[in-house]
Amino acid sequence: MKKATTTMESISTNKEPSPAQLIDARIRELGDWRGETLARVRFLIKQADPDVVEEWKWRGVPVWEHAGIICTGETYKATVKLTFAKGASLDDPSGLFNSSLDGNTRRAIDFHEGDKIDEEALKALIRAAVALNTARSKKKPKSA
Repeated sequence: MKKATTTMESISTNKEPSPAQLIDARIRELGDWRGETLARVRFLIKQADPDVVEEWKWRGVPVWEHAGIICTGETYKATVKLTFAKGASLDDPSGLFNSSLDGNTRRAIDFHEGDKIDEEALKALIRAAVALNTARSKKKPKSA
């Protein structure tokens, strides 16, 4: 009996796959260091924030949310890019941000093949993004 596997192609025939299933399929579809890197950062995000919500937006971008967007995980030919929605407002004492440094809002981390992930620094950055999101959501007055 052949084991069934989910791919981006086979998902299109199923009814409404979950964001987690779509992210799983993207990781398998990449099948190289980019898939491994995306899987690793995903694992670290979930470790840093067990209450994180995974979404699939903008025609195929993994998004992690908690009281707003924490970050997105885009994959390119030579890069896995984690873009933090409010990265410019976050302290980055370890210097993880290495991309999109000129903007007023977002900051990104570009991972290249062979890069070692500073896991503790990344988890601290995730926690800081969650804290920023939750602090901002508490300040918003509730509409009637």
